[in-house]
Amino acid sequence: MQKRFTVKTRNREELIDITDEVRKIVIDAKMKSGIVNVYARGATAAIMIQENWDESVQNDVVSFLQNLIPRGVWKHDRQDGNGDAHLKSGLISPSETIPIIDGEIGLSTWQNIFLCEFDGPRPGREIVVTIIGA
Repeated sequence: MQKRFTVKTRNREELIDITDEVRKIVIDAKMKSGIVNVYARGATAAIMIQENWDESVQNDVVSFLQNLIPRGVWKHDRQDGNGDAHLKSGLISPSETIPIIDGEIGLSTWQNIFLCEFDGPRPGREIVVTIIGA
């Protein structure tokens, strides 16, 4: 089973919690066990599982990546100014796979699923959710 949804981003770099949308798709699939893959379409976005309790963690992720991979120093910046966004999305990965346990996403208490935007704002980042299971 596969579903898609879009997310509007507001900033050049941000983490956006998409757990509720993915959870609804998993529940609607009515599968008791299996896996759910969450994939961000686009070369400058990624998916990350991260702590959901305090947004300082998400802010720290953005700050860490900005320090690790600064803007404006990469060869690709000569084309369209987003070389850092490509490197960040490649480092994080465009997808995450999560187990389905008893019909629910198998995240722990403090985990949520985040879309990582590295080249926004964008009117619609497409997220593909693929479920395999029984």
